[in-house]
Amino acid sequence: MKSLYISLLISALTLSTISGEACTGIKLTAKDGSVVHGRTAEFGVQLDFSALVIPRGYPFTGTNPHGPGLSYKAKYGAVGIVCFNTTAILDGMNEKGLSVGAFYFPGYAKYPEITSKNQKNALSPTEFSGWLLTQHATVEEVLAGLKNVVIAPTVIENWGPTPPPFHYIVYDKTGRSLVIEPVGGTIKTYENKLGIITNSPTFDWHMTNLTNYVNLTPFNVKPVTVDGITFTPFGQGSGMMGLPGDFSPPSRFTRAAIFSTAAIPSANAQDAVFQAFHILNQFDIPVGLVRAVENGVVHTDATLATAVRDPQSLKFYYRTYDDQSIRMIDLKTFDLEAQTLQTLPISDRQTYEDVSSKFTPKSE
Repeated sequence: MKSLYISLLISALTLSTISGEACTGIKLTAKDGSVVHGRTAEFGVQLDFSALVIPRGYPFTGTNPHGPGLSYKAKYGAVGIVCFNTTAILDGMNEKGLSVGAFYFPGYAKYPEITSKNQKNALSPTEFSGWLLTQHATVEEVLAGLKNVVIAPTVIENWGPTPPPFHYIVYDKTGRSLVIEPVGGTIKTYENKLGIITNSPTFDWHMTNLTNYVNLTPFNVKPVTVDGITFTPFGQGSGMMGLPGDFSPPSRFTRAAIFSTAAIPSANAQDAVFQAFHILNQFDIPVGLVRAVENGVVHTDATLATAVRDPQSLKFYYRTYDDQSIRMIDLKTFDLEAQTLQTLPISDRQTYEDVSSKFTPKSE
């Protein structure tokens, strides 16, 4: 057993070429028609997370390889998660219920060349999701706004020596979803009726790949009789035989599609929020299960955070690897006419409750 483990470990370390970025996003629709959506956030190195609330009118200036880029002010207040104490929301929701998530897209993201003509419309890959949030109320508005912006190949502090490769998912309050991918120097968009996303390759490839799994069903397979011999499934879950269980983007995309569409709808958005967290549990990566070697250093991918957004109530929920307690931020409680940003470090550690003293004698 030990030699088998060592062989598998060596194989995994040899085949891994990049630190993991294994994020997964899903959407659920409740019985009352309300929509919630959520995602996991994985990375091969620790990210310094904090929550941020942006008020209306707050000014931004985009960055690009040649200096300042697009200047704009927040049209809508927003809440979300940032990394490294910046103002660039990578995952969040605005006061109109529009939500945006940035997902790693290695090997496929290609940004346009920045010139004197397009520099004034340029934003870095980490700033683009915040621009989407603060400027738009619906997917239709996003589609129109994309004509006036450029995602610049910008090296960002703390994100490595090359421009971080991202693609993005957008949801509006109605549940309409859009995937935005910078491919070949242009922006491609895809209507996303399932509301799911992972990482590379491109979204259209993932959708085509789902055809390989049309046989999967949440219903158990019935016994089959061949030449008088009856073959009966061993137990529950036989309809999902063949479901890919690894953590690669295509496998996670397939599981996200099946888990989210097969889920029995919750009664309302509040119940759907907790259902979303349960489903996203299936994509948790514990430390050590996914590894990569870069420059002789072993990086272990892990689920650093999980977030769920409720655009009906404008509540943003999250939990982290170090604290599985669910936290909630209610955007409606903030003064969105304020002139200052509001921030909250995300650094809690998990605790437990000792219930030993709560035991009572059992009546006979």
